[in-house]
Order: sequence, then C-alpha cells, then structure tokens
Amino acid sequence: MSVEADRLKWQCRRGMLELDHLLLPFLEKKFDCLSIEAQTTFKQLLEIPDNLLLEILLGRTIPFDKDTANVARQIRETASS
Repeated sequence: MSVEADRLKWQCRRGMLELDHLLLPFLEKKFDCLSIEAQTTFKQLLEIPDNLLLEILLGRTIPFDKDTANVARQIRETASS
C-alpha cells in the first residue's frame, strides 16, 4: 500500500462510526477507479467537519458543487450495495 493510500485510509477513519462505514468501503472498492478530478474531490470531502460531512453523505445537505454532489452520491451507492 502506498503512503498516499495509507494517509487516505487514516483520514477516512473519523470520529463517527457512520462515516467510517461510508468512507472506508468506498475508498477500498471505488477510489482507484475514479478520475483524477473525482479523487481530488474525494480528498476535499475528507477536509469537511464530521457533522457536515455526514449530512452530505446521507443526502440531507446537497453541495452546490456538482462534482462534490456526484462523489457523495457514489459513496452512498457503494455503501448501499
């Protein structure tokens, strides 16, 4: 595993178990298949505070940025599959 992959896995481990269950499977199953732009968007999502990030990933808050909304949708879909 690369240093970046280790860093991302560490960033996906959050203070909320719900976020762990959404982010870690997505990282493991889908991240490598994303475009560079979508990977960057995912990394930007990881910078959002836990409470807001959970709201976005559950679809309760819709981001203005369409790329962020798209990655959040993909995370939800991965968690429900």
